Amino acid sequence: MWILGVNAPPTGWHDSAACLIDQDGRIVAFSEEERLNRHRHSLYRKPNSAARFVLAQAGLTPDDIDVVALGWDSEQLYPRRFASDAEFLAYAVGLDFGTRTPEVVRVPHHQAHAASSFYASPFRKAGVLVIDGHGENESSTIWTYEDGAEPRLERSWQRTASLGYAYDAASTWLGFSFLNAGKTMGLAAYGRAAGLATEPLVELTADDFRMAVAPLAEHRGTATADEIKEQYDTVVGRWRARYAALAGADGPGAPEEALADDPKAVLVAYTAQRVIEETVTHLAALTRKAAGVEELCLSGGVALNCSTNGTLPGPLYVPPVPHDAGVALGAAWTVRPPRHHTAPLSPYLGTDVHGPDHTGRPAAPDTAGLLRTDLDTDTLTTLLMDGQVGAVAQGRAEVGPRALCRRSIIAVPDTAEVNTRVNHIKNREQWRPFAGVTRPDYGARLWEQQEHLSRYMLGAARATDLGRQVAPGVVHIDGTTRPQVLHGDEAPAVGAVLDTLARRGAPPVLLNTSFNDKGEPIVNTAADAVAAFRAMDLDFLVLGDDLYRKPGRTGGARR
Repeated sequence: MWILGVNAPPTGWHDSAACLIDQDGRIVAFSEEERLNRHRHSLYRKPNSAARFVLAQAGLTPDDIDVVALGWDSEQLYPRRFASDAEFLAYAVGLDFGTRTPEVVRVPHHQAHAASSFYASPFRKAGVLVIDGHGENESSTIWTYEDGAEPRLERSWQRTASLGYAYDAASTWLGFSFLNAGKTMGLAAYGRAAGLATEPLVELTADDFRMAVAPLAEHRGTATADEIKEQYDTVVGRWRARYAALAGADGPGAPEEALADDPKAVLVAYTAQRVIEETVTHLAALTRKAAGVEELCLSGGVALNCSTNGTLPGPLYVPPVPHDAGVALGAAWTVRPPRHHTAPLSPYLGTDVHGPDHTGRPAAPDTAGLLRTDLDTDTLTTLLMDGQVGAVAQGRAEVGPRALCRRSIIAVPDTAEVNTRVNHIKNREQWRPFAGVTRPDYGARLWEQQEHLSRYMLGAARATDLGRQVAPGVVHIDGTTRPQVLHGDEAPAVGAVLDTLARRGAPPVLLNTSFNDKGEPIVNTAADAVAAFRAMDLDFLVLGDDLYRKPGRTGGARR
């Protein structure tokens, strides 16, 4: 039995994705469409290339698929839009399934989110908290999941009581897209560092919460996509008006690159961040109480808020794909849960760096004019210790929005200035922070410990005195970093460098950020990596087992 999970339009109109599992719930391959078609967030695009990729990984054709699982109830949101499942699949996925139309299973959005988190975790039983903009009929839900048992929905909150809407409003007030909420989170740290006082916009009660912008009177328990869009616009508009009243302005008074110096912008970002932190902390406690266990899983777009995740006590698990792309996996797992899950999910499920491009053809990189040598760890380590900044593209790509050392830009973070240079390389605002990566034992000395969050770089942690001393380039203005710990040979080149740094007596920690230019998805194939290397002000590129450098940048002197 083969199950193809998808996040697909018209319901999943951003972050479309495809995932293939077998009859035992084992993942064969998983990719976001943006990695293949090279359009960030893949807005309104079907996961056609991702679906072809995951099938190719198993040597299958579309007519081998038994079930297509969708992470939304498309029938509720778009009633009577499609005359048949075959018509729906042609629109949503775009594969030719021939004369044998697979069964289509429509999994409620929050249930798909919950499954993607629990079954990716090492827990046998857990409370699962899902928080996002909205599902079909809810904005936050609490679940109990246990191996061998049907999941149990404990509580839900209506669509317009949405924490996601509150944060979207702050992001758009700041001039960002709602898909750039990470910028809002990074800016909020400047308010925390300044000890800024914020107006409380959420009231917590014993078993509930009430936000300053009241939810709408939703006359129907269910709604179509058009009705939900109208409600979204109304509630986000009211939240934006509330932030405007707090700041005394309808928007920032500084351009995007200078927002950290704009008190009004910092106030709005930090106010929204406090709403999230206070409410999620409360809901996490309610989830643990409802499930009767301390093990907690998070999912939904709000689970990408690393600053909030880092404030929650453990045991806590967030999957590498908590956002909407993850419902492709969760929908498939709802149909056929994995038989065994005793370790956290490996995120390295995407395209091999030397694999074909999105058309299925070999993607030969254009390396003309570049200087190639065999990859040597000592040489690579020396380049990094001498202040060079480079990129790594090896093996199968990570799933999710965090680069986890297989599609990463790396540098030694021993000065604050490296932060400035890497932001320049990525064409980012200078107030944006970076993350650090190390081995587990050294990470215990650099920052507060996280049992699972640091596996996928999904939780902020306060840096220790040693962390601030040896790795200032990855410590944000509020004294936190978003750490990653690298186990074994998960990412061979970066792991080898960390071990070599330790042998040389240097701090075994690197700056790690996604290998992509502004507005681009993270690189996927070798051709993507070489094109980005040429376009960006990088010194070297690790591509598989090769090391490439640009003419005139073969030395190791600090720049």
